[in-house]
This record gives sequence, C-alpha cells and structure tokens, in this order.
Amino acid sequence: QVQLVESGGGLVQAGGSLRLSCAASGDITSINIMAWYRQAPGKQRDMVASMSTGASTTYADSVKGRFTISRDNAQNTVFLQMNSLRPEDTAVYYCYVHARTTWWNIYWGQGTQVTVSS
Repeated sequence: QVQLVESGGGLVQAGGSLRLSCAASGDITSINIMAWYRQAPGKQRDMVASMSTGASTTYADSVKGRFTISRDNAQNTVFLQMNSLRPEDTAVYYCYVHARTTWWNIYWGQGTQVTVSS
C-alpha cells in the first residue's frame, strides 16, 4: 500500500505565500505523475499543477506565474510553492500520486485546508 502525508496548509492573507508538501511512502517501486488538486466548497476537484518523472509540468491557467510545483524523487515528495495568494485560492488541496507497488494505481492524500483572507 501507499500512504500520502500532506502538510503546509493554513490561513494566510491575500498576497501571502504558503508551501505544501506531500510525502509518499509504502511499497513503492516507481512513481510517474505527482500532482496537486484542489476543491472549494460546492465545486468539483480540479487539477492545480502536475509534474512527471521527467520534470514536465502542467499548471491550471488560474495559478500560472504564481504557483510552482517541484518534487524530490529520492524522497518521493512533491511540493507546491504558492505565492501571491488570492481569496479564490481558498480550498482543500489534495496530493495525487500515480505510483506502482505490485501494479500502477492512483493515490490521494487526505487533503490540507488553505484559506486566504482578503
């Protein structure tokens, strides 16, 4: 099995910064995509940023130029640096990992709340 432990959420004023971390552990033999999604109340869960093993990145248009995804492959950890935060960034942020143990599967973190006050 794979466990994902997220940290780094919290309350910040508009214009501030936060850094999220997600560490994957367990019987992992390989990881492909690591990503962050978010879900605001009453809305669907949307992709924020993703990164492949080869360091190819994808960002939602709403966060381009403000958020940066990175990963430490040796530690099976993915980060999300969030700058210039806006109230509309308020959501629960979920870590997403496409990993192989015996076979490939998708794993989700428990979610961490990010609240941006105006």
